Amino acid sequence: MKNSIFSKAITILGAIAMLVGVAACGQSNDSTKATTDGNGLKKVTFMLSWAPDTNHIGVYVAKNKGYFKQAGLDVDIVAVAQAGAEQAVNNGMADFALSNLTNVGTYTLKGAKIKQVLQVQQKPSAIWCSLASNTSIKSPKDFDGKTFATFGSNESDAVIRRMIQTDGGKGTFDKVTVGTSTFQTLSSGKADFGGFYATWEGVQADMYGPKLNCFTEPDYGVPGDADTIGIITNTKTISSNPDLVRKFTQAAKKGYEYAYSHPDDAAEILVKEAPDANLKPAFVKKSMKTIVDGQYWGDPAKINDGSFVFGTNDTKGAQQYFDFIAEENAYTDSHGKVVHTAPQAKDLATDEFLKQSGLNE
Repeated sequence: MKNSIFSKAITILGAIAMLVGVAACGQSNDSTKATTDGNGLKKVTFMLSWAPDTNHIGVYVAKNKGYFKQAGLDVDIVAVAQAGAEQAVNNGMADFALSNLTNVGTYTLKGAKIKQVLQVQQKPSAIWCSLASNTSIKSPKDFDGKTFATFGSNESDAVIRRMIQTDGGKGTFDKVTVGTSTFQTLSSGKADFGGFYATWEGVQADMYGPKLNCFTEPDYGVPGDADTIGIITNTKTISSNPDLVRKFTQAAKKGYEYAYSHPDDAAEILVKEAPDANLKPAFVKKSMKTIVDGQYWGDPAKINDGSFVFGTNDTKGAQQYFDFIAEENAYTDSHGKVVHTAPQAKDLATDEFLKQSGLNE
């Protein structure tokens, strides 16, 4: 499950010490002092949050279609750093990255100064699954006493416990740390259930197997939205170079809107622009179809009539989830001490840069 942000739990833990150092010494690289290339375009770095997938697709489309170039930007899409995309943006190694408000909140409690400027995904896509061949699991209460394939996150433990208890179980389970992939961990018999995403691994399971039996968070008592996936930058860039943030956000927004309206073409672009990922066109197209059919990026009718602005941050849904995580004592600071007060989503996101800015249409 290497393409999933579930794997980022390890990254977050590994970045704590680095965040402490950044807080003490200041940012190591001022990303606001952007250079220009030979064509006079401002050089900008966008960091992936895991391997290239359809969550990143709008940025690839914006680059391919020339939306960034029209905005005066030369965008370099780079692989995720070992310490994580959030840490890279926090210390200025990258100007922008894909993340989500859940991760922004977690990193902020550990000292990061980052903010989300565009939210692509508007509803949860996490699915918690067992292999369909495991007939002993028919609903989340059957996770009781079973083994969870985990990446070590307190947050995922809290989610699973709530789902089990909502379904009438006790909320007790064993854990094993995932090695290379959750699919392999389940297939090997080392674990009974784990986390996936409906729009990626769910598609993979449907197309190529192994078949899964899955349950969603909202159906089993987990409030709000944990999967507020979007684009982040650091607060220093927002304050010192808002024009850069606006241009990048507007161009990326246009790329995602194109992908939502032209999913098959966007899928072909992703496959072409990310050759090292060895993505299969049919798989990427099915992922985009799942996103479109499920209206994961918003209701197209409301986007078209202007009643919903594409990219708007759902701070209400995020806050409901934050409060739940805090109630479960799953937040810790940079020293590993439990934080009982939830982050405030309204302070971690802004819709300011979604407003039209004269970017070429």
